Amino acid sequence: MDYKKCVEYLRYLDGKDLKRTSISRKLSSLRTFYKYLVLNNKSDNNPFMLVSSPKKEKRIPKFINYENIEEIFKMPDINTEVGQRERVILEILYSSGVRVSELVNIKIKDIDFSEKTIVITGKGNKERMVSFGDYAKDAIDLYIKDGRKKLLGDIDSEYLIVGHNKESLTTRRVEQIIDDIIKHTSIKLNITPHVFRHTFATHLLDQGCDLIVVQELLGHASLSSTEIYTHVSNEQIRNVYLNAHPRSKRNMK
Repeated sequence: MDYKKCVEYLRYLDGKDLKRTSISRKLSSLRTFYKYLVLNNKSDNNPFMLVSSPKKEKRIPKFINYENIEEIFKMPDINTEVGQRERVILEILYSSGVRVSELVNIKIKDIDFSEKTIVITGKGNKERMVSFGDYAKDAIDLYIKDGRKKLLGDIDSEYLIVGHNKESLTTRRVEQIIDDIIKHTSIKLNITPHVFRHTFATHLLDQGCDLIVVQELLGHASLSSTEIYTHVSNEQIRNVYLNAHPRSKRNMK
């Protein structure tokens, strides 16, 4: 097989509306097969080494709309220690965009209550500063003064998010807590702690926040990791335009 035949095959695959990942797997298999043929003197060359695999599709991150955020935040019963903890988890995830692994490792000493900031230790032990708002501050204050003490009992802990007689919670337990909260709402989406991180970034960009600022708040090493959220934000803007502008559709009177 020559290079021209390889290109024709690639066009054939493209015409079948296959996902880019599927096309890449097929090309990888053929490269390996021809490599075997060359090593065993069954072919003079490996034509598929000259064919580039298609670029991976960037998945649009899932996020929660404003109405659903309001519904979720009404779920915790802040008259109970568990409800107070749930509210703090939700507030910090949404107001700061931290990863769940970062959330469970927040210590009381990391929080500056006057400046409403938290020192977060992220991937590669890199530290960054994140902010939280008044709602989160009120929730944290109540939880520390009341619910956290009741959850800990006689145990002492430096961690913010704790369990019944436990020093800290696991990421898996936080995921279960979020799952239990969502089950009591009308929301049908699969909401994980990481979806709150996506929502944090998307809502900031929707409100005009600079992309570089969002990158710093998320702790992304590369701006390309943050740019995917601009696609989501642009989709939102486009949908608003199509639904609102009187001349966006031909059939509108």
